[in-house]
Amino acid sequence: MIRVLVVEDHAVVRSGLTALLSGELGIGVVGEAADGSSALTEAERLRPDVVLLDIDLPVMDGIAVAAALAEQLPDCRILMLTALDRPGHLGRALSAGASGYLLKSATPAETADAIRRVAAGGRVIDPRMRDGGADRVSPLTERETEMLRLASSGAHAREIAADLFLSLGTVRNRLSSAVGKLHARTLVDAVRIAERHGWL
Repeated sequence: MIRVLVVEDHAVVRSGLTALLSGELGIGVVGEAADGSSALTEAERLRPDVVLLDIDLPVMDGIAVAAALAEQLPDCRILMLTALDRPGHLGRALSAGASGYLLKSATPAETADAIRRVAAGGRVIDPRMRDGGADRVSPLTERETEMLRLASSGAHAREIAADLFLSLGTVRNRLSSAVGKLHARTLVDAVRIAERHGWL
Protein backbone atom coordinates (compact mmCIF):
# COMPACT_ATOMS: atom_id res chain seq x y z
CA MET A 1 0.00 0.00 0.00
CA ILE A 2 1.36 3.43 -1.01
CA ARG A 3 0.66 5.81 1.87
CA VAL A 4 -0.16 9.32 0.59
CA LEU A 5 -0.44 12.69 2.34
CA VAL A 6 -2.58 15.17 0.35
CA VAL A 7 -1.56 18.84 0.77
CA GLU A 8 -3.96 21.32 -0.86
CA ASP A 9 -5.41 24.55 0.53
CA HIS A 10 -8.77 24.35 -1.26
CA ALA A 11 -11.03 22.07 0.79
CA VAL A 12 -13.15 20.95 -2.18
CA VAL A 13 -10.09 19.99 -4.24
CA ARG A 14 -8.46 18.30 -1.23
CA SER A 15 -11.52 16.19 -0.43
CA GLY A 16 -11.94 15.35 -4.13
CA LEU A 17 -8.34 14.14 -4.37
CA THR A 18 -8.73 12.11 -1.18
CA ALA A 19 -11.91 10.45 -2.47
CA LEU A 20 -10.33 9.80 -5.88
CA LEU A 21 -7.14 8.25 -4.48
CA SER A 22 -8.96 6.21 -1.82
CA GLY A 23 -10.67 4.34 -4.66
CA GLU A 24 -7.37 3.42 -6.32
CA LEU A 25 -5.92 -0.04 -5.85
CA GLY A 26 -2.75 -0.02 -3.76
CA ILE A 27 -3.04 3.65 -2.72
CA GLY A 28 -4.25 4.88 0.66
CA VAL A 29 -4.60 8.48 1.85
CA VAL A 30 -3.22 8.59 5.39
CA GLY A 31 -3.68 12.32 5.99
CA GLU A 32 -4.45 15.78 4.68
CA ALA A 33 -3.06 19.28 5.23
CA ALA A 34 -4.26 22.72 4.11
CA ASP A 35 -1.05 24.76 4.48
CA GLY A 36 2.72 24.37 4.31
CA SER A 37 3.37 24.33 8.03
CA SER A 38 0.70 21.68 8.71
CA ALA A 39 2.11 19.63 5.82
CA LEU A 40 5.49 19.37 7.56
CA THR A 41 3.88 18.50 10.91
CA GLU A 42 1.66 15.82 9.36
CA ALA A 43 4.48 14.36 7.25
CA GLU A 44 6.67 14.07 10.34
CA ARG A 45 3.84 12.38 12.26
CA LEU A 46 2.53 10.07 9.52
CA ARG A 47 5.72 9.26 7.56
CA PRO A 48 3.91 8.86 4.19
CA ASP A 49 5.52 7.25 1.15
CA VAL A 50 4.37 10.10 -1.12
CA VAL A 51 3.34 13.69 -0.41
CA LEU A 52 0.99 15.07 -3.07
CA LEU A 53 1.83 18.76 -2.75
CA ASP A 54 0.39 21.97 -4.20
CA ILE A 55 2.83 24.88 -4.74
CA ASP A 56 0.54 27.79 -3.99
CA LEU A 57 -0.06 27.25 -0.25
CA PRO A 58 -0.61 29.61 2.68
CA VAL A 59 1.95 30.00 5.50
CA MET A 60 4.76 28.31 3.54
CA ASP A 61 4.78 27.62 -0.21
CA GLY A 62 5.03 24.09 -1.60
CA ILE A 63 8.58 24.52 -2.93
CA ALA A 64 9.83 25.48 0.55
CA VAL A 65 7.89 22.51 1.98
CA ALA A 66 9.48 20.19 -0.61
CA ALA A 67 12.97 21.39 0.35
CA ALA A 68 12.24 20.87 4.07
CA LEU A 69 10.76 17.39 3.44
CA ALA A 70 13.75 16.35 1.31
CA GLU A 71 16.00 17.19 4.24
CA GLN A 72 13.85 15.90 7.13
CA LEU A 73 12.32 12.80 5.50
CA PRO A 74 14.66 11.73 2.68
CA ASP A 75 12.71 8.48 2.08
CA CYS A 76 9.48 10.37 1.44
CA ARG A 77 8.79 11.07 -2.25
CA ILE A 78 7.28 14.39 -3.34
CA LEU A 79 4.85 14.85 -6.23
CA MET A 80 3.87 18.44 -6.99
CA LEU A 81 0.27 18.81 -8.21
CA THR A 82 -0.25 22.40 -9.31
CA ALA A 83 -1.95 24.76 -11.71
CA LEU A 84 1.37 26.59 -12.20
CA ASP A 85 2.68 25.62 -15.63
CA ARG A 86 5.72 27.91 -15.64
CA PRO A 87 9.16 26.43 -16.37
CA GLY A 88 10.70 28.33 -13.46
CA HIS A 89 8.39 26.64 -10.96
CA LEU A 90 9.18 23.22 -12.43
CA GLY A 91 12.92 23.85 -12.18
CA ARG A 92 12.68 25.16 -8.61
CA ALA A 93 10.48 22.23 -7.52
CA LEU A 94 12.89 19.64 -8.92
CA SER A 95 15.87 21.46 -7.39
CA ALA A 96 14.08 21.45 -4.02
CA GLY A 97 13.80 17.66 -4.12
CA ALA A 98 10.47 16.92 -5.81
CA SER A 99 10.35 13.65 -7.77
CA GLY A 100 7.44 14.70 -9.95
CA TYR A 101 5.55 17.68 -11.31
CA LEU A 102 1.96 17.22 -12.48
CA LEU A 103 -0.53 19.86 -13.60
CA LYS A 104 -4.01 19.92 -12.07
CA SER A 105 -5.44 19.37 -15.55
CA ALA A 106 -4.15 15.76 -15.31
CA THR A 107 -6.80 13.04 -15.36
CA PRO A 108 -7.51 10.92 -12.25
CA ALA A 109 -5.75 7.96 -13.95
CA GLU A 110 -2.66 10.11 -14.73
CA THR A 111 -2.54 11.31 -11.13
CA ALA A 112 -2.73 7.80 -9.67
CA ASP A 113 -0.15 6.55 -12.19
CA ALA A 114 2.21 9.41 -11.29
CA ILE A 115 1.91 8.53 -7.57
CA ARG A 116 2.78 4.89 -8.32
CA ARG A 117 5.75 5.83 -10.50
CA VAL A 118 7.13 8.32 -7.97
CA ALA A 119 6.65 5.82 -5.11
CA ALA A 120 8.62 3.24 -7.13
CA GLY A 121 11.56 5.65 -7.39
CA GLY A 122 10.80 7.18 -10.78
CA ARG A 123 10.53 10.77 -11.89
CA VAL A 124 7.36 12.16 -13.48
CA ILE A 125 7.12 15.40 -15.46
CA ASP A 126 3.74 16.39 -16.89
CA PRO A 127 3.94 15.97 -20.70
CA ARG A 128 2.67 19.54 -21.11
CA MET A 129 5.78 20.77 -19.25
CA ARG A 130 8.49 18.73 -20.96
CA ASP A 131 9.22 21.32 -23.63
CA GLY A 132 8.89 24.15 -21.16
CA GLY A 133 12.59 24.54 -20.47
CA ALA A 134 12.95 23.43 -16.86
CA ASP A 135 16.64 24.08 -17.44
CA ARG A 136 15.91 27.77 -18.11
CA VAL A 137 17.60 29.03 -14.97
CA SER A 138 16.93 32.48 -13.57
CA PRO A 139 19.68 34.96 -14.46
CA LEU A 140 19.08 36.75 -11.15
CA THR A 141 21.15 36.33 -8.01
CA GLU A 142 19.40 35.29 -4.79
CA ARG A 143 19.59 38.89 -3.49
CA GLU A 144 18.19 40.36 -6.73
CA THR A 145 15.33 37.86 -6.62
CA GLU A 146 14.59 38.77 -3.02
CA MET A 147 14.56 42.49 -3.87
CA LEU A 148 12.30 41.98 -6.89
CA ARG A 149 9.94 39.92 -4.73
CA LEU A 150 9.73 42.78 -2.21
CA ALA A 151 9.27 45.30 -5.04
CA SER A 152 6.45 43.17 -6.47
CA SER A 153 4.57 43.51 -3.17
CA GLY A 154 4.76 47.32 -3.48
CA ALA A 155 7.83 48.05 -1.35
CA HIS A 156 9.94 51.07 -2.39
CA ALA A 157 13.76 51.01 -2.57
CA ARG A 158 14.06 52.74 0.83
CA GLU A 159 11.80 50.10 2.48
CA ILE A 160 13.71 47.26 0.80
CA ALA A 161 17.00 48.74 2.08
CA ALA A 162 15.60 48.88 5.62
CA ASP A 163 14.20 45.31 5.40
CA LEU A 164 17.46 43.83 4.14
CA PHE A 165 19.82 46.08 6.16
CA LEU A 166 21.47 47.42 3.02
CA SER A 167 22.26 50.93 1.80
CA LEU A 168 19.78 52.63 -0.52
CA GLY A 169 22.49 52.82 -3.20
CA THR A 170 23.11 49.05 -3.04
CA VAL A 171 19.39 48.32 -3.41
CA ARG A 172 19.05 50.68 -6.36
CA ASN A 173 22.11 49.17 -8.06
CA ARG A 174 20.85 45.60 -7.64
CA LEU A 175 17.34 46.43 -8.80
CA SER A 176 18.85 48.18 -11.82
CA SER A 177 21.02 45.10 -12.45
CA ALA A 178 17.92 42.85 -12.27
CA VAL A 179 16.09 45.08 -14.78
CA GLY A 180 19.09 44.85 -17.14
CA LYS A 181 19.48 41.06 -16.81
CA LEU A 182 15.81 40.53 -17.64
CA HIS A 183 16.02 42.95 -20.60
CA ALA A 184 13.14 44.87 -19.05
CA ARG A 185 12.29 48.53 -19.65
CA THR A 186 11.21 49.28 -16.08
CA LEU A 187 11.15 47.71 -12.64
CA VAL A 188 7.44 46.87 -13.07
CA ASP A 189 8.31 45.16 -16.36
CA ALA A 190 11.13 43.20 -14.65
CA VAL A 191 8.73 41.97 -11.95
CA ARG A 192 6.21 40.90 -14.61
CA ILE A 193 8.89 38.99 -16.60
CA ALA A 194 10.25 37.24 -13.48
CA GLU A 195 6.74 36.26 -12.35
CA ARG A 196 5.84 34.93 -15.82
CA HIS A 197 8.89 32.64 -15.74
CA GLY A 198 8.20 31.52 -12.18
CA TRP A 199 11.44 33.02 -10.83
CA LEU A 200 9.82 34.96 -7.98
